[in-house]
Amino acid sequence: MSSPTTPTTAAEVLDVYRRHLSRGRARLASMTGAAMEVTSRGAYVWDADGKEYLDCGGYGVFLLGHCHPQVVEAVTAQVRRHPMATRLLLEPVAATAASELAGVTPPGLDRVHFVNSGAEAVETAIKLARAQGKTRLISAVGGYHGKTTGALALTSQPLYQDPFRPLLPAEHVPFGDLGKLAEALGHGGPACLVLEPVQGEGGVVIPPPGYLAQVQRLCTEHGAFFVLDEIQTGMGRLGTWWGADPEDIRPDVLLVGKGLSGGVIPVAAAVSTAAAYAPFDRDPFLHTSTFAASPVAMAAAAAAVRAIAGERLVERAGVLGHDILARAEAALAPLRGDIVADIRGRGLLIGIEMCDAQTAGELVLHLLDAGLLTNHSLNAQRVVRLTPPAVLRDADLERIGAALTTAAAALLRSASSRPGRG
Repeated sequence: MSSPTTPTTAAEVLDVYRRHLSRGRARLASMTGAAMEVTSRGAYVWDADGKEYLDCGGYGVFLLGHCHPQVVEAVTAQVRRHPMATRLLLEPVAATAASELAGVTPPGLDRVHFVNSGAEAVETAIKLARAQGKTRLISAVGGYHGKTTGALALTSQPLYQDPFRPLLPAEHVPFGDLGKLAEALGHGGPACLVLEPVQGEGGVVIPPPGYLAQVQRLCTEHGAFFVLDEIQTGMGRLGTWWGADPEDIRPDVLLVGKGLSGGVIPVAAAVSTAAAYAPFDRDPFLHTSTFAASPVAMAAAAAAVRAIAGERLVERAGVLGHDILARAEAALAPLRGDIVADIRGRGLLIGIEMCDAQTAGELVLHLLDAGLLTNHSLNAQRVVRLTPPAVLRDADLERIGAALTTAAAALLRSASSRPGRG
């Protein structure tokens, strides 16, 4: 059998995708020009042709940008020293990462269970709740919590759920509606409630002020297990360490991911109170994973927390977010009403809601042409989401504004050429 050659051209890579990875992904890539990302640094990604893109996408992973020197150095040193653990002996890098993370979570959230992905963190929280008799699952309409089987039950989107039914039973209440939540908590058995402080994939949906504090009050009143999913919103993304911080709440479990990786190694965690973590304290083999808390991932997590704190990127995210929102408002002002329905955000989680999904897709493509990477919101196809890093410079902000202005002009031209316009 001959050894396969390494694909180098876009055509060769597309062929491998079609044969071995995903024909659907290959079709999507063909539609968007089949650019191949091959290198990255800071806020930028370069494709195989040398084109430079400012990364405001990445699904919220790159708060520290790409290849942050502190994280890369920690990971590189750990790979050379001891990348994977036997799981039989104590592992000091995991202890370090747990201490670093617990040092920035809300008071009382001290027990750390590391996993490999955000969906795994959700599964961990579900199991902690079920181990304590809280078997009824409740989440919010529009919420996104992952696509593994348990997490998918909480992700309120038939597009992703229907092919895999029957799922774990779960109830979905309107996000921000305390009355409906109280009704759900009050009828039925002991519940586990899983919510995001701001819905990311739901389209950057921000709840009313005081909502989370009242959610915690209702959970206490009804004896519910409260899980706050901060996989996308945490680690400074919202301009605070956690979405929990402005209302000074403490859930039973706080879910962490994306930014915890430092943009280098996949890692996530469920951080719990002592009472919530009790089942795992009693039996450390109740819920385990071979690769969870690997030394190389722990090196990345510890370095990421230190870098975010040391460079004051939480505060920086808040300042940058205000600036980008203002630039988006100015650039897209001519489109307000007929084309752009709303612009909203908190910190560096920003949503541009278009009047229809097709135009949202066009905006993503126009921004791509202008060298700006963005994302659709998976549970809200009309919302284009910007999740830029907190290491942006003034020149990067200018570039974001210019790309939005260019895209707005292209959308106006397209709209004026449609039948009945012009």
